[in-house]
Amino acid sequence: MIVLTIALLSLAIWLFLLLLWGQFWLAEPQLIINTSILQKFPIVRIIIPARNEAQLLNQSLTSVLKQDYLGDFSVVLIDDNSTDSTQAIAQKTAETLQLTDKIKIISGQPLPSDWKGKLWAIEQGINYALGQQPQPDYLLLTDADIKHHPQNLTELVTKAETEKLELVSLMVLLRCESFWEKLLIPAFVFFFQKLYPFRWVNNPQSPIAAAAGGCILIRRQALEKIGGIGTIRNALIDDCTLAKTVKFANPKQPSPIWLGLSSSVVSLRPYDSLKTIWDTVARTAYTQLNYSPFLLIATLLGMVLVYLTAPIAGIFGLIIQNYEIAFIGLVTWLLMSIAYLPTIRLYKLSPFWVFTLPAIAILYALMTLDSAIRYARGQGGAWKGRVNKRMKDEEVISNK
Repeated sequence: MIVLTIALLSLAIWLFLLLLWGQFWLAEPQLIINTSILQKFPIVRIIIPARNEAQLLNQSLTSVLKQDYLGDFSVVLIDDNSTDSTQAIAQKTAETLQLTDKIKIISGQPLPSDWKGKLWAIEQGINYALGQQPQPDYLLLTDADIKHHPQNLTELVTKAETEKLELVSLMVLLRCESFWEKLLIPAFVFFFQKLYPFRWVNNPQSPIAAAAGGCILIRRQALEKIGGIGTIRNALIDDCTLAKTVKFANPKQPSPIWLGLSSSVVSLRPYDSLKTIWDTVARTAYTQLNYSPFLLIATLLGMVLVYLTAPIAGIFGLIIQNYEIAFIGLVTWLLMSIAYLPTIRLYKLSPFWVFTLPAIAILYALMTLDSAIRYARGQGGAWKGRVNKRMKDEEVISNK
């Protein structure tokens, strides 16, 4: 009866998620719009923080500089104390394309004690952009490993202008070539959608807000309204914090924002090993839980109940020849797999990958646990090999 009850509970959870949790599992919406409807093209400045990006920068920067946007746009690239040839490659790329007039390369200043590394680089880029005339109508915040298709800027601005959005963000298509990428990257996107159902993010009346830091278009006025990037200078999950701050700048009248998926704006960042993906997830997982041991325990138990109960019950029921338990477990596993299928299709993988979700959940649960252990040791929040000293010291003190 205990096993049967737990199996039924897992089934009920998946029915709830499929039917009532913002249709997160459909892997939509995607940014597909008519780009010819704009009569006036706003001024856009593209802010790219770059720290040790020599390997990928030529491809990503070329895609940004060669946007077919009909309005005034230019790039501000911040070389954030790189120890490789990031700045030289940026300059050479612009010269090769004969587009040096489209880019300003800034040497980043040392990181202040009360800032996170990436946000400090973005702040310097924004300050430069806003200090020039004419001032931009929009700022596009994008990472140095993102390759944009030629119409992406036009599509983002059209979306913002036609729907009067304060912020438009894309969850770009992450690289999915190695075994570990195929196993874990689509699941990362799936879990993100489950945590922040995009339909609810895009509903001004919903308390859910999120963005994907690889591609965020924000109105200058919206940024000014929240007091600039400095308002979130300590945020570890900076993209979602920015989205929440913008959406609820006026709690009585939430601002419209939009988050969607893309299959044509791609991340070039390789995740060839388990360690690389593990470190990426462990960097912020415990932060998502507000550093709460109780939420950590609840999350780990929840992962077991939601993702592991079904296959265990199905196999256990078959072994003991209790076909009621086996049927419930296998049906739940099937529902789970159906929910995962649209994300697998987005990444153009074989449908058989959907059945790996329980095993993937075990790995992500262990990554979350490791994130909490790192926090306890004062090792949380590293960006490009750098941990903010003040934040590290505060984490250690708070745990003592």
